[in-house]
Amino acid sequence: MTKNDTDGSVGVDGSAGDDQHLRRALSNRHIQLLAIGGAIGTGLFMGSGKTISVAGPSVIFVYMIIGFMLFFVMRAMGELLLSNLKYKSFSDFASDLLGPWAGFFTGWTYWFCWVVTGVADVIAIAGYTDALIPGVPLWIPGLLVIVILLALNLPTVAAFGEMEFWFALIKIIAIVALIVTGLVMIFTGFQHDAGTASFSNLWDHGGMFPHGFLGFVAGFQIAVFAFVGIELVGTAAAETKDPKRNLPKAINAIPIRILLFYVGALVVLMAVTPWTEYVAGESPFIAMFALAGLGIAATVVNLVVLTSAMSSANSGIYSTSRMVFGLAQDGDAPQLFGRLSRRRVPQNALFLSCILLLSGVVLLYAGDDIGTAFDMVTTVSAVCFMFVWTIFLCSYLVYRRRRPEKVAASTFRMPGGVFMVYVVLAFFVFILWALTTQPDTLTALLVTPIWFVLLIVAWLFVRKSQNHLKRHEAHIRYLRDDSIEAH
Repeated sequence: MTKNDTDGSVGVDGSAGDDQHLRRALSNRHIQLLAIGGAIGTGLFMGSGKTISVAGPSVIFVYMIIGFMLFFVMRAMGELLLSNLKYKSFSDFASDLLGPWAGFFTGWTYWFCWVVTGVADVIAIAGYTDALIPGVPLWIPGLLVIVILLALNLPTVAAFGEMEFWFALIKIIAIVALIVTGLVMIFTGFQHDAGTASFSNLWDHGGMFPHGFLGFVAGFQIAVFAFVGIELVGTAAAETKDPKRNLPKAINAIPIRILLFYVGALVVLMAVTPWTEYVAGESPFIAMFALAGLGIAATVVNLVVLTSAMSSANSGIYSTSRMVFGLAQDGDAPQLFGRLSRRRVPQNALFLSCILLLSGVVLLYAGDDIGTAFDMVTTVSAVCFMFVWTIFLCSYLVYRRRRPEKVAASTFRMPGGVFMVYVVLAFFVFILWALTTQPDTLTALLVTPIWFVLLIVAWLFVRKSQNHLKRHEAHIRYLRDDSIEAH
């Protein structure tokens, strides 16, 4: 392996090459808002009605527990990424620590997760646009959003960061507005048809656990999907300025963000209106703003949810393109997708992502049951995200055992270490059991193994390829060669 005088980067064939290295262009404000945007999903705006109706006020504890557990997943990911700045993403450390199969399975599973989520987002955007501008042909907003996102992602990674910055800011403003409005209603004793706005509404209607333990469990199988995307800062690690400073700041702020944006918003919602008034399919945000006398609530919240879906689709295009780029460098995807444009953007991988998103436009006309089908498909996607999070933890266990010198030198050690890894893994087993308690999520859980069977078949062919072996070995040598600096 030769050192390159320019930046020491490595091409897809294992040779040094400045033009095949991602540029670190995401600033602190980009990475901070990317972390917030990843932690605030569309599910909070539209899906929280179902979660509240199923779990009651205990949903507060559901979000706190999930957020607490995923914080340790993020800390494990952060420590691994910072232990070697040549790791472009988590598929790199999985491949390095667990073996080539782990990089292949992690990378392609994460890609699959975001493609499915992105297709669902395109459909959601078309639906929200129809609510705002009735009569618009569904294919127009569906196609338009893909063209816009491609145009904004092609120039530079900074353009993606800037777009995600403003998307996240809109979501933050909407949630803060809800919390402030709700607190004013609570402290002024606001009267409405369902009663009086008061914190006592949290326990006056059947207690904190009105549906018992199984109701509490059902909250987990819905709420866990709202946290999909929390690991986005890991995908962006290779393009983050000063990762040793910015990555820890973004990860450490996750608990505060969850307490404010999830727990804070839900407490206010259920204090203003008793939880018994919320039903699945209706946005609690719209209901509360309407109670406050804001007649344009439906339009405002629809715009916010549209922005949230755009943000998710934007993240999907970014994540899938970078993951395919990384897979190509490791020999797990066609070499075509491992090439960068002059602006160091993986444009071929971006085109692939956008072409796949076009299937969402086609599915808009597939039939009346498309919403139900996509509920199940996105559940499959969320289960696959849990697989990816589990790979983080397994990689961390191997890292602790094989790289004691790196662990000793780490300035961003995971709290609780190995013990907390096993606690979180046990929690994931609990989530899998929770998914078996509801018919729709059970069905999705049962069909998920199909994806992994397909991956196993693909891996049996890929691992025998001499080209794959050559590129993988070269890439691993680069990752482990301390004489080559990472940029």
